[in-house]
Amino acid sequence: MAGVSSLPFPASVYAARLERAAALAADGGFDAIVVGPGPDLQYLVGVEGDTIERLTVLLIGPSLAPTIVVPRMELAKVRSTAVGELGLTVLDWVDGEDPYALVSSALDRVTRVGVSDALPALHVIPIGERLGVRLELATPVLREGRMIKDETEITELRRAGAAIDAVHRRVPQWLRAGRTEREVAADIAEAIVAEGHRTVEFVIVGSGPNGADPHHEVSDRVIDDGDIVVVDIGGAVPSGYNSDSTRTYVVGDPDPDVAERIAVLVSAQQAAVDAVRPGATASEVDAAAREVLTAAGLGDAFLHRTGHGIGVSVHEEPYIAPGNDLVLREGMAFSIEPGIYFAGEWGARIEDIVVVTADGCERLNVAPHELTRADG
Repeated sequence: MAGVSSLPFPASVYAARLERAAALAADGGFDAIVVGPGPDLQYLVGVEGDTIERLTVLLIGPSLAPTIVVPRMELAKVRSTAVGELGLTVLDWVDGEDPYALVSSALDRVTRVGVSDALPALHVIPIGERLGVRLELATPVLREGRMIKDETEITELRRAGAAIDAVHRRVPQWLRAGRTEREVAADIAEAIVAEGHRTVEFVIVGSGPNGADPHHEVSDRVIDDGDIVVVDIGGAVPSGYNSDSTRTYVVGDPDPDVAERIAVLVSAQQAAVDAVRPGATASEVDAAAREVLTAAGLGDAFLHRTGHGIGVSVHEEPYIAPGNDLVLREGMAFSIEPGIYFAGEWGARIEDIVVVTADGCERLNVAPHELTRADG
C-alpha cells in the first residue's frame, strides 16, 4: 500500500515520463536503462537524493515493466513517490544480500544496456559484470526527455524565476560599503527561502576583483565604495525546479568607463535572448552575444559559454556554447548569461532563464538588467 504522496505533480505525469523514456530507449537501441539516484531518477519517479553505497536503481526499457531495486530501509520513502502511486515493481534487499543479483534477474537476456551518468563506478562495474555486457552511457536518451519541458514544468520554472527576481529586488538594501561579501550572502540566502524556495542552491557575491572570477562564491572581503558586485543566486522551489539569475550592482557611483562596458554587456545579453527561437542552434545564440561584445572590443573578456539548461538540475542540457549545433525546440529552458571579466579589477554578468516558445522565447526573469546602484 502506497504511503502519503510527496509528489509535486500528479502520478499521471510520471507515468507519461516513464512511457516516453522507454520509447526513447527503444529508439536508441537499448534493451534496458539503469537509472541511479540523481536528477534523472527525480524527474522520472520523484525519488530524490544522492547515490550511497547501498544500491538504488530504476530499471526501464522497451519490453520491461519499470522496476526499482531499493534497500528495504529506504522502502517507505520510495513508496511515497510515483513508485508507490503507479504500483511499480519493487525488488527490495537488506544488508548481507546481493542487490546486483536482483538487477541481473530483472534484466534477463539483455545485450545493450545504458546507465545514467550519475551512477558511480561503485555500482556500474558490478552491474556490468553480473550482466556480462559492456554498459553504455544513457545520457543521449535521458537528456532528451528532460530537455523538453511540459507545461507543468514551465509553470514551476516561472514560479522559481519570480521568486528569485523578488530576491534581486531586495539586494540593493544589503549591499553597502563596510559589509563583507559573506554578510551580504547571508541576507540573500535567508531571502531566497523567504521568497518561496525550499533550498538555497548557491549564492555568489563577487565584489571588486572577486567579480572577475566567474565561479567565485563568497569571502570575507570588505565591500568598498565604487565596487562593482556580481550577485548570482538560485535555489529550488518546493517542486524541485530551480532558479538561477545574475545581476550586477555598483556601490555608490560607478566609473563612467565601467558603466559603459556593462551597458554593452546588457545589449549582448538582449541580443542572445532575441536570437532564441525554434530552429536556431545553441551556437547561434551564443554567437549573438559574442558578436556584440567582440564589436565593442570586449570579446576576450567573455570567458565562458552563454548558457546552460535548467530544470530539476541547475545545470543540464542544452548547453548554449560555441560549436554546439543542437537545434532549439519549443519547450527547452536555459540560461542566457554572458559576462565580462577583468582579472584583478572587476567583472559583470547578466543572466535570465528563457523558455523556447513557438515563435521565440519567454523570459522568466524580469528584474532590472542594467547596472543597479546599491546605497545600502
